Amino acid sequence: MANSDTPLLDELEKGKWPSFVKDMKQAAQKNPMARDLIRQLELSYKDKIGHWKHGGIVGVRGYGSGVIGRYSDRPDLFPNVQAFHTMRVNHPTGWFYKTDTLRKLCDIWDKHGSGLTNMHGSTGDAILLGTTTNHLQACFDDLSSAGFDLGGSGSALRTPSACVGPARCEWACIDSLDICYDITMTYQDQIHRPMFPYKFKIKVSACANDCVSSIARSDLSIIGTWKDDIQINPQEVLTYASRINIQKEVCDLCPTRCMEWNGRDLKIYNEDCTRCMHCINLMPKALRPGKEKGATILVGGKAPIVKGALLSWVIVPFMKLEPPYDELKSLIERIQDWWDENGKSRERLGELITRLGMRVFLKAVGLQAVPQMVKAPRTNPYVFFWPEDIKKEVK
Repeated sequence: MANSDTPLLDELEKGKWPSFVKDMKQAAQKNPMARDLIRQLELSYKDKIGHWKHGGIVGVRGYGSGVIGRYSDRPDLFPNVQAFHTMRVNHPTGWFYKTDTLRKLCDIWDKHGSGLTNMHGSTGDAILLGTTTNHLQACFDDLSSAGFDLGGSGSALRTPSACVGPARCEWACIDSLDICYDITMTYQDQIHRPMFPYKFKIKVSACANDCVSSIARSDLSIIGTWKDDIQINPQEVLTYASRINIQKEVCDLCPTRCMEWNGRDLKIYNEDCTRCMHCINLMPKALRPGKEKGATILVGGKAPIVKGALLSWVIVPFMKLEPPYDELKSLIERIQDWWDENGKSRERLGELITRLGMRVFLKAVGLQAVPQMVKAPRTNPYVFFWPEDIKKEVK
């Protein structure tokens, strides 16, 4: 495609960073859908509006999610993207692929779609961008034959995702891969058949470094942690002391000031530690997570779509996570039942908790209030009790 056809998009190819425009132009050389997509995108940049419309629901047999309908509002100019549907393919846990598997995926998409992919979208899925309605079922059948399944979309449980965990990370406190796989297999119905007020995301990070950004991007966040004391190697601490300023770079930056350094010995007051792993990240040979490992469970994270962004907050400070994860699944189901019963259309879990109150949520899901749940200081001087609690006190 000549540069003169897309002068605005051409600007995005300049500079040192990789450009999605370059990839789209490569696809356009052999695929008319990609060619019209570039031309429509150029028009969108020129008009400063998107030229997509919602024209109806599309899908494949037996599934209510995994396919997102997309239609051009200028089919007269760009007939090859009159329908340009997206398919979400459930990713392998931790995003581990074999090269031959990736080739199969790409071959299927070259056969049925535009050849454009997003590896991976914020959903976690492999995103296949652009196919026509009459290719959807055939593409799904080929994906199924190759061992792939569709992911979640719409008001459903979105495809659970996890960090690489114990496969490659020495800090893993839980088996994030097994937990994510187990949840994915257990809740197939919720993933494929939308049944909730809005989307529900579960992300699993094996440690507090939170490499899948679960705190910011999931309704239920599972983060590996430990319950006992941080392990200290005093000799390695002295080695680090010759390289970094432990007082300034470690102790002074501890969020709870739970560490003391006298020039020879590092003292950690573990009862004040929030397991943020800042000190471990700076001195990995000297400090390690404790031996009693499990997970912290948080809820309420979301991006700013209907309302503003929310970061999730703690509801279970420590939970042992071992197969078959019955305690975790029971909690997930109680949370989803309450949200499904009380949530408004397009209201995420965190927004519902904000609207009705944490005390209502905790009572509904059967959790006792603990200090770790405090998200912010009190903003009023009043304390309210449930009527049944008052009756118990009187007796």
